[in-house]
Amino acid sequence: MQEADINIPEPSTQPTIPVPSSYGANNIQVLDGIEHVRMRPAMYIGDIHSRGLHHLVYEIVDNSIDETLGGFNDYIFVSLNPDGSVTVIDRGRGIPVDIHPEKGKSALELVMTVIGAGGKFDKGAYKVSGGLHGVGASVVNALSEWCEVEVYRDGKVYFQRFERGVPQGDVKAIGSSDQRGTKTTFMPDHLIFKTTEFRKDIIIDRMRELAFLNKNLSITVQDTAGEQEIFHFEGGLKAFVQFTDQNRLSLLKEPVYIYGERDTTIVEIALQYNDTYQENVFSYVNNINTQEGGTHVTGFRKALTRTLNAYAQKNDLLKNLKLALTGDDFKEGLTAVISVKVAEPQFEGQTKTKLGNSETQSIVETILNEQLSEYAESNPNVLKVIIEKVKGAAMSREAARKAKELTRRKSVLESSGLPGKLADCSINDPEHCELYIVEGDSAGGSAKQGRDRSFQAILPLKGKILNVEKARLHKMLENEEIKTIILALGTSFGEEEFSTEKLRYGKIIIMTDADVDGAHIRTLLLTFFFRHMRALIDAGRVYIAQPPLYLVKSGKDQQYAWDDDERNSISDSMKKMQKGKANIHIQRYKGLGEMNPEQLWSTTMDPAHRSLLLVSIENAMEADHVFSTLMGDKVEPRRDFIEKNARYVRRLDV
Repeated sequence: MQEADINIPEPSTQPTIPVPSSYGANNIQVLDGIEHVRMRPAMYIGDIHSRGLHHLVYEIVDNSIDETLGGFNDYIFVSLNPDGSVTVIDRGRGIPVDIHPEKGKSALELVMTVIGAGGKFDKGAYKVSGGLHGVGASVVNALSEWCEVEVYRDGKVYFQRFERGVPQGDVKAIGSSDQRGTKTTFMPDHLIFKTTEFRKDIIIDRMRELAFLNKNLSITVQDTAGEQEIFHFEGGLKAFVQFTDQNRLSLLKEPVYIYGERDTTIVEIALQYNDTYQENVFSYVNNINTQEGGTHVTGFRKALTRTLNAYAQKNDLLKNLKLALTGDDFKEGLTAVISVKVAEPQFEGQTKTKLGNSETQSIVETILNEQLSEYAESNPNVLKVIIEKVKGAAMSREAARKAKELTRRKSVLESSGLPGKLADCSINDPEHCELYIVEGDSAGGSAKQGRDRSFQAILPLKGKILNVEKARLHKMLENEEIKTIILALGTSFGEEEFSTEKLRYGKIIIMTDADVDGAHIRTLLLTFFFRHMRALIDAGRVYIAQPPLYLVKSGKDQQYAWDDDERNSISDSMKKMQKGKANIHIQRYKGLGEMNPEQLWSTTMDPAHRSLLLVSIENAMEADHVFSTLMGDKVEPRRDFIEKNARYVRRLDV
């Protein structure tokens, strides 16, 4: 291993966090071995692509976060090293290195090589914890080409190296230090992962999120060039909500903040309303993002609806409203972060996306109901603003209901028929069917002629669909293109009626021109799917087609290029076959309609040769931030985003 150049800021003073003497080898409990981790890595980290790769970093960081939750750590350093490895350093208590009384090995070796070996299973070591059910460090080690751990505790520095999970010697003291903590450096195994290149932006998104959730924690991220970004937010969840809504107009001066404890559960909530029509609720349990929600979110929704509704009724704020408010009315324009700390969380599934503890729901309900009621009584002007927003949502809901009834009578949303412009496929098995949503009639014509009619359906759109980021539900249902998409998909629409089980196509492929207008239409479609049919994205059903930008020809030799660099490489290669005498012709496709059906099939639609981009959500908060930036009302954030990211665009004809 080549020593990485790591710049760690020296603390101005030694940490004042107390170190209990009770945390030692006796606290480490052993459950099982890791023999099959390398054989079935996806069982432990989700997949062996980018998401699973970055999950390795999160698991090591989560161990440091657990020290923070216990009150023993206030700093984490993450370095993306030039050689492709990653280093994580904290100032916690340091992994114990003494000999385990039952296993006869050092606690450090057990933590790094045995699944289920860790202080997380001992209630005396951690009251709450996240991570992969306590197996994180051993899984990271097993899936690494090599891993090195340094432990700073008891005035000494201890070291142990592993290669593909196997210790390369015992733990040994290699020096002295008055610091404390753990330093872990690992190199992802290229024999396991399809990609071993870490993305700085993905790491930063998660580290920023953790800094928001732990206001006493400072996290530094250093990239391969040595540049650092530091994340520390004294405002905690309030700062989290303000960051999320920075491209929206907030209706409140500052977010409402709720904090309470019941038994061993800690509840922390920040919320505010903005002028948009979407809801953004992010939930966490012990710092783990519960993307599918759970009992804590259910408790939040019930208490929010009941408390605000009761206040509005009590203060006669609904006298001009002829509708009864529902829970959905309180979602419009709501941004909230719910963070609970639970001693023994019961997660549904290995990836911890949904909390199942029934008692957590009543705890969240009680705390939010009590404190939000007090806030409402003390801030009547704020509550009037919120209730007016809710009333507007209720009236929009009623208008949408009427619009649905009207369209149903016209056989638009509920009908055995399909849109007239849809060229459907012949087979009926959704898992083997594809729907191409194509820009314009010209491209639609080429796609219809070039497709495989047995399993590929074509839906051409006329112009740009409505920007749903700035439109209420009833306005969306008045848009012909959106209604056509809904009908073609077969999923129905609306929170109560939408169902992925009704989906008529296993793949929904967005195919637009490789120019600015095409990119805009693609973004409008992605905004619609993200805001109103996100389940399709989560299920891996939405894709983006990758048509070529150039055709490079020299005599009978012709090759397609997808960007300028590839075009130049092909051109240079042709000149060297031809010894510099090549007569090279380059055709630039300004639109899909310029390709004949055979070309469109061979380059973009043939499953044997095409390239599709799967649309996925790595970070829901960041995805919301991007869509609100690109499609919202504020111009400056959009301009800044474009200027910052323009250099990363590769496939765009300007």
